[in-house]
Amino acid sequence: MIRLARGLGALAALTLPFWLADPYFLHVVIMAGIFGVLALSLNLLLGYTGQLSLGHAAFFGIGAYTSALLTLRLEWSFWLALPGAVALTALAGWLIGRLALKLRGAYFVLVTISFAGVISLVSVNWMELTNGPLGLPGVPAPALGPWSLRTKPAYYYLVLAGVALSYLVCRRLVRSRIGRAFLALRENEPLAESVGVDVTHYLVLAAVVSAGLAGLAGSLYAHYTRFVSPEVFLFTYTVTMVVMVVAGGKGTLAGPLVGALLFTALPEALRLATSWQWQMLAYGVLLVLLVFFLPRGIVPALAAWRERRAS
Repeated sequence: MIRLARGLGALAALTLPFWLADPYFLHVVIMAGIFGVLALSLNLLLGYTGQLSLGHAAFFGIGAYTSALLTLRLEWSFWLALPGAVALTALAGWLIGRLALKLRGAYFVLVTISFAGVISLVSVNWMELTNGPLGLPGVPAPALGPWSLRTKPAYYYLVLAGVALSYLVCRRLVRSRIGRAFLALRENEPLAESVGVDVTHYLVLAAVVSAGLAGLAGSLYAHYTRFVSPEVFLFTYTVTMVVMVVAGGKGTLAGPLVGALLFTALPEALRLATSWQWQMLAYGVLLVLLVFFLPRGIVPALAAWRERRAS
């Protein structure tokens, strides 16, 4: 039954542009996919190692700006700019990991927030590089040979490939010896260290992969919207990521994707239905209900329900 559901889900994802003809709804799905990659990246830190980063939007923004600058200023192809953005954000993740992961709790959170604030200030004030508050318009759409991926159906498949790649990377990582070390650190760091787990090595590794995936999401975002500004560093992006991970189910592979789909589609649905005041009220009420009735998240709750039915 589970295999059948997965097969139908994969078929629906592969054929979605053929039966979802409305460009607006396809836009919502594309944005949900980009945020899905972003949520998967944060889930590696928050869900599997237990480290809460409130500066994760910085890696998203670095990826977006890097990809935009490489294609606009150096005229690189998107297919070179994308791995360049991933590599630079992974390097930033390594640097921040080496510095910040020596701290724990509120101190680590403060360092990540400060990092995001510094990067945001750089994007606003380094006019010669980033064009400041005016941003970088005209980011070129990807092309595959003579074919442009400017259209929404074509870009949907590019984002789908990004989601699938991110999911497979996370799946391979968390189901390996490295993933077991992540979980050991999350559950009891002193005990894990006492049995030989290299705390710094594994936490920095998680930070590097997490930052790289966030850079992938940033690159996809930049070439989809075709405009990058300092707004990509807004704290609201980090809050949205945390909500997606926690509501979907942190420490699960499917949870961040479910959370990304729900909390990307929900604001759009509320925007069509009512005024912004009622939108925020409904959004807040839903979050409170999820916290009270599904404290572990949607995906773990569904898994527990399925186990009860099976028994």
